[in-house]
Amino acid sequence: MSETTRIIKRLACVSLVALIAACGSAPVGPGFYRVERGDTLSKIARSHHQSVQSIVRWNNLTNPDSIEVGQVLRVDPPNGAASTNGAVRSSGNGSASASAAPRSAPVESAPSSPPASSISLVWPTNGNVIRGFDGGNSKGIDISAPAGTPVVAAAAGTVVYAGNGLRGYGNLLILKHNAEYLTAYAHNRVLFVKEGETVAQGQKIAEVGDTDTNRVMLHFELRYQGRSIDPSRALPAR
Repeated sequence: MSETTRIIKRLACVSLVALIAACGSAPVGPGFYRVERGDTLSKIARSHHQSVQSIVRWNNLTNPDSIEVGQVLRVDPPNGAASTNGAVRSSGNGSASASAAPRSAPVESAPSSPPASSISLVWPTNGNVIRGFDGGNSKGIDISAPAGTPVVAAAAGTVVYAGNGLRGYGNLLILKHNAEYLTAYAHNRVLFVKEGETVAQGQKIAEVGDTDTNRVMLHFELRYQGRSIDPSRALPAR
């Protein structure tokens, strides 16, 4: 395998979270920060009066020295949890240690969910929900349906990703609906739209499949300002 091929494959395997966050230019919610070129975790911690240890804990980071441009990080304690102040030394690239200064004022935490009327979705496919959203292990919902069942756009938008370069998602589509919302459709058997295309709500964009998973289903995600939210709250009752 050539070095160029290795680099392309490595870049293709970025996390879905970083990809979706980078797809939109909308500002993140209060208590969050979008990583920019040249940032380090120490720099981010200092500028938000937090410790590196606290930011690592709040974002479940396995490697404090590996953050990506466009990645959205929580920089304010969730649910009022206390931060861990004090000096914490970076662990891999020799960067300077970060010392968190006392916070001068509390920062409002990010809203738990957007206004219910801010987006109207239709069900992306017909089938039974076999796994719900929990915000941790499940960033969306899984819908079981026979292979080949049509997958439709949950709302009108533009295709910002179409491919199978993200490990664990198979044939994946990501649609950008406006400055705040994106939806993702994973494990498709076949894709019918390409990056840059505009799609209408209800338009067939793929077919249910089992690519990169052990059963036939559609994994469906909804993102608001780069954060995963429960798509069932924006879908009509059925």
